[in-house]
Amino acid sequence: MIKKKEEVAQNVSAVAEPMATEGTGCEGDLQTLLDEVKKFKGVTGFILRNQASAFVDLEDSDKLADYALLSSLAFDASKHFSEVFDLGEIRHIFLNGKNIKILSVNIGENQVSVFMKKGANVERVLEKLQTP
Repeated sequence: MIKKKEEVAQNVSAVAEPMATEGTGCEGDLQTLLDEVKKFKGVTGFILRNQASAFVDLEDSDKLADYALLSSLAFDASKHFSEVFDLGEIRHIFLNGKNIKILSVNIGENQVSVFMKKGANVERVLEKLQTP
C-alpha cells in the first residue's frame, strides 16, 4: 500500500496546479462540464484523467497526492470487486468519509473523481455528470 502511494505521488507531482491538456473526443466538453460542477455548493475540486493526460483542479493543492491516490484506488477497487463478484460494469463509485465525499465516474475513456465537503449534494453532481 505504501509503495502504491509513493508511485501515485511521483506520477502526480508534476500536476500540482490545474493544467490544460490536449486530446480528442469529449475532453473539452467534459472539462467545461466539470468547471460547472466545481461551482456547485460544497464541491472542492476534481481530477479528470485518461490514458494520455490528466487535469486536476483542487482547492487544497497540498492534498493533491492524497486525492490522486484515493481516486486511483477507488477505481482499482471497483474493477477488482466487479471481477470477483461478477458485478458487470460499475457506473459510479461513491465514498462518504468523515470530512469529505468522493464521487468517481467513468465517462467514455475518462475517469472523473469529484471531491466534495460533507454537506454537498452528490445526487446533483451525479445527475450533471450523466447529462449527455
